[in-house]
Amino acid sequence: MSYLPRALEAHENSASVDSFAKGTCATPVQGRLRIALLGYRSHPHVGGQGIYLHYLSKALVELGHEVDVISGPPYPELDARVTLIKIPSLDLYAHPNPTRALRLQHLLSFTDFYEWWSKLSGAFGEPYCFGRRLVKHFKNHSSRYDIVHDNQSLGYGLLTLQKRGVKVVATVHHPITRDRDLALAAATDKGQRWLINRWYSFLSMQKKVVQKLQHVITVSAQSQRDIEQAFARPAEKIHVIPNGVDTNIFKPLAEISRCEFALITTASSDQPLKGLSILLRALAQLRGEFPQLQLTVIGKLKEDGDTQKELAALQLLDVVQFKFGISNQELVEEYARAAIAIVPSLYEGFGLPAAEAMACGVPLVCSDGGALPEVVGEGARLVTAGSVESLTDALGDLIRNPVLRSQLGERGREHILQQLSWDCVGKKMQAYYFELLNQQGSRESC
Repeated sequence: MSYLPRALEAHENSASVDSFAKGTCATPVQGRLRIALLGYRSHPHVGGQGIYLHYLSKALVELGHEVDVISGPPYPELDARVTLIKIPSLDLYAHPNPTRALRLQHLLSFTDFYEWWSKLSGAFGEPYCFGRRLVKHFKNHSSRYDIVHDNQSLGYGLLTLQKRGVKVVATVHHPITRDRDLALAAATDKGQRWLINRWYSFLSMQKKVVQKLQHVITVSAQSQRDIEQAFARPAEKIHVIPNGVDTNIFKPLAEISRCEFALITTASSDQPLKGLSILLRALAQLRGEFPQLQLTVIGKLKEDGDTQKELAALQLLDVVQFKFGISNQELVEEYARAAIAIVPSLYEGFGLPAAEAMACGVPLVCSDGGALPEVVGEGARLVTAGSVESLTDALGDLIRNPVLRSQLGERGREHILQQLSWDCVGKKMQAYYFELLNQQGSRESC
């Protein structure tokens, strides 16, 4: 007798998975899946991957599924209905002195020693080590899941699980080769380039894993093309399901008045990919006409880093403030006070900050880097990525025209509600899972 996952017993006809381009929600299906979502580091304050895990797990639970998140530290913040399974690591990026983090018992573990040695030698070993710990976890706790869904750890351990018959799916938000190439382009000497290549050495592993996994998801058609180019996986073998926005949290706040000259952006200050330098130069030009302008950056300023030096050179130290580690509610309040939000990225595989700003009804000026035009549609003012002049002109137009700002903010909110709410995205993911399991059932019944 053929095996069918128990969720399929109540589901005979899988709904087709709609494309991102159509922007419509998949038809709900019946049946309860057991799903494990994986993340090697998943706290929302250390990157978008933690945000993705939080909201995807919540959306799937609300559709009636049983969801566990298996994560390394720093651990995620999850809905109370989602179970967190912790996979401890040395967590060396949180250690005050990584050199002294190794203890005698760690020498008995190749994984612990490798994580320690990678950090000290300039490499990033967390994805590889998470994969090894994941295999050990599943060896000690046999898989009870219909779907094991990885969130861009892409360690060799996923291939081991796949060989053991686990139904593994991986989301690749975008190939990190983009980050590496831009960092290399910004490097000023051979020593910096060597350190950059050393840190990104995990990419060779990720490329091999992406090529060999049976099921890969990405969040935009742009990322689909980039993965094909960077990792040599055919585009037709990469399924597109967009990220989502929690429109119940990210929404306009009528009780907070917008400040006419307040600008806001979300950016890692010393990552060239995020384009903060472009925005700072545009801001310096605009202050000639609008000296009242102020910019809030949702991110952390690195002391003595390139951004701090540029702020001083442009005489913006008293004009730009950085806010780090704030809650979602605090972020929404910042958006409510802002007259204009800006996403100046040179490239985005999706662009969640753009979608969140639009959901809050703040008018958005956004670069055309990567997938951003896909995400914002007609709901934002697009500018040329990397162009200070294009960004300056667009911001100037909106600052001078409050009616245009209001119209743009309303259009952006409506776009998100219609296409990128997590309810819609969760249904698309659910339909994709059922499609995979139906394929498995069909093969096993032959």
